[in-house]
Amino acid sequence: MGPEQLSRLVDEHAAALVLYARQWCAAPEDVVQEAFVKLAAPQRVPENVIGWLYRVVRNGALAAARAERRRRRHETAAAERMPSWFAPTDAARLDGAIATAALRGLPIEQREILVAHLWGGLTFEQIGELTGVSSSTAHRRYLSALAALRERLRVPCPNDPKTWS
Repeated sequence: MGPEQLSRLVDEHAAALVLYARQWCAAPEDVVQEAFVKLAAPQRVPENVIGWLYRVVRNGALAAARAERRRRRHETAAAERMPSWFAPTDAARLDGAIATAALRGLPIEQREILVAHLWGGLTFEQIGELTGVSSSTAHRRYLSALAALRERLRVPCPNDPKTWS
């Protein structure tokens, strides 16, 4: 198949093929692109190119959906096997599972700095070097992470008179 013919097919059918693949998978553009790559590979051109493209896209989308489900299942199982970030104690006022979920819900930039500072004992200057930001940016992200955790866990801030009872 020549480049002009392939280009015309992409222009005329790619959008509809993406819409078609979207029924089954989260990355329909990738599936459609793979179908056109297969069509461009040196082989015998199918008699019904459009029908062939739909079949390849459908099969690719179903395979991608299966792979996504399998990946999610493996990730869920691995997450369940992971030890909690917090060790339970008799004096604990927070539930470790809830605190872990709140911590995991933070953006990675905030979580990384919070963990590095609180559990790793790194200074904000060290964290800045590690993450490629200034120490003041690291400190701001740390404060934002603490505020987000307080909000998620509904923990009063000791320096905020609005939260005093």
